[in-house]
Amino acid sequence: MNKPSESVRINAERCKACGLCIHFCPKNALAQGDENNAMGYYVVRLEDDSRCNKCGLCQIICPDVAVTVSGKKPKSE
Repeated sequence: MNKPSESVRINAERCKACGLCIHFCPKNALAQGDENNAMGYYVVRLEDDSRCNKCGLCQIICPDVAVTVSGKKPKSE
């Protein structure tokens, strides 16, 4: 379960455990979880919030819109 201070939130009921967010995370901050959602999928979890650089790639790549990144870095000009 996500803690309120975490920068990445996973909507457990939307996650289908496709692993795209895990695969594309440049900091390896995400991992396959050990808790199932109502559909029987093992929900992705934030493994280490300190590794997350808030790039938002996981949010962009998620086909089920299950990932939200708070405090995303602004785009550089």
